[in-house]
Amino acid sequence: MLEASPQELSMADRYYLYGIFPAPGPTALPLDGLDAQPMQVKQLGDFTFLYSIACQKRYLSSRKNLLGHEKVLEAAMEQGHRTLLPLQFGLIVESWEQVQTDLVEPHAEDLVQLFERLNGCREVSIKVQWDPSTELERMMVENADLQAQRDQLEGTQLGMEQVIFIGQQIENALEERKQGIVEQFRQVLTPLAKDVLENPPQTDVMIYNAAFLIPWNSEAEFGQAIDTVDQSFGDRLRIRYNNFTAPYNFAQLQ
Repeated sequence: MLEASPQELSMADRYYLYGIFPAPGPTALPLDGLDAQPMQVKQLGDFTFLYSIACQKRYLSSRKNLLGHEKVLEAAMEQGHRTLLPLQFGLIVESWEQVQTDLVEPHAEDLVQLFERLNGCREVSIKVQWDPSTELERMMVENADLQAQRDQLEGTQLGMEQVIFIGQQIENALEERKQGIVEQFRQVLTPLAKDVLENPPQTDVMIYNAAFLIPWNSEAEFGQAIDTVDQSFGDRLRIRYNNFTAPYNFAQLQ
């Protein structure tokens, strides 16, 4: 997306940009953005930009500011402006001429294609966590051969090659177990989505981190599908499901 300039900005009016709608977009949004500044819109050709006056030269990526940015986008979607391209946090411009030159003119066709892709759809995301220690013990109970190999590590004197081999066997079996869980989520959720983007796990206990682009009105069905898979694993998993967010994962300019 459009990058914020690293140079210091002047003290003249600066604009903090939140997102882009297909024109004509909203005429007004009765809400405040960062620094309690009222939200405004600016149309440039086929695109309408959501912005507020920037009261700072640069915005720190604090939790308060990040949430403020996100809440503006979510509020716009909640008010019915569902086709929205979110812009990166902290994007400040000095003039609309800069936006026209740096973004609209070179990327107009790409922006239109993104709008077409997002039309009638919403982004949802899921993060799945497990307890590796608990899963390891469960795996040992279910696999007598692996249990016997692990017992060798504790009860006998083994050469380094044997220790490494047994360790790899256990590690590979645990990885296979993890992928089996992930695959169940994929098989159930992927057919319900227009597109899927799998992101790297954010922590050691996270085993699945994915975003889905789904038809706007099918969220209830999608959420129920997640519950069904989750229930099949009892209390083994912890799931964080975000059913309403700006479509960051599916609104990227290449």
